[in-house]
Amino acid sequence: MFTGIIETSGTIKQISKNDSNIDITINSSITPELKIDQSVAHNGVCLTVVAIEENNYTVTAIKETIDKTNLGHWKENDEVNLERAMKLGDRLDGHIVQGHVDQIGTCKNIEEANGSWYFTFEYDSNLENITIEKGSITINGVSLTVVNSKANEFSVAIIPYTYEHTNFKHFKKGSVVNLEFDVVGKYVSRLHGLRN
Repeated sequence: MFTGIIETSGTIKQISKNDSNIDITINSSITPELKIDQSVAHNGVCLTVVAIEENNYTVTAIKETIDKTNLGHWKENDEVNLERAMKLGDRLDGHIVQGHVDQIGTCKNIEEANGSWYFTFEYDSNLENITIEKGSITINGVSLTVVNSKANEFSVAIIPYTYEHTNFKHFKKGSVVNLEFDVVGKYVSRLHGLRN
């Protein structure tokens, strides 16, 4: 489990194919604190550490993960948001994040607003994921509050701290992001669908 509060970022050093999987090597300041078999969220995708060498560590993504997320868009030197799994007893500063991406979304618009930014994203509503006004959403692993919720799009407000300390600063129109919808909302939506 994660909180959606980004701990740090990492830089992709190498991406290599391994049959239908990909191995991703990342350089990060937290590498010396990691251990083999530890779960780390990368842009919201929970991946397991399989190797560590100096300040670099490697994770493996299977085909299903590649198909459901934006991992297929990743390139060497890209910056990724990182969060280690929460410790039992820690404060839950964001919201409950599983690290299981539901689908991808696309940045539709970026609007500057007196020192902060509004980012608008669109997504395929046929996959039956929903947002609600003032509900939670995870974008590339960042826990955020939904504003302007619509059937297939929503916006989030980004403060300067989040902008500078995550890869939001690299987003432009057309950027593809990982979306994890609020787990409570998913259960409510599923129960509602079962009753109809």
